[in-house]
Amino acid sequence: MALNPMALLKMKDRLKMFNQEHPRVHPFFHMIKEGGLPEGSILEMKVKLPDGKEHVTNIRLTENDIETLRMISSLKG
Repeated sequence: MALNPMALLKMKDRLKMFNQEHPRVHPFFHMIKEGGLPEGSILEMKVKLPDGKEHVTNIRLTENDIETLRMISSLKG
């Protein structure tokens, strides 16, 4: 599967905008990256909608998950 260079540039711009609009997210992920995520760590995600409803899920990280996160992290260059 070939990567579209224009799509990558667009994604880079969107990530820059996301980081500007949500300045606490990048330092949080950097802190997690520095401390490492060993296999067996639990990643929990929670979404709270404007109407008050919440959706929560979690995953116990496998080595495959950790490698996927490393690959995504390396895309930022």
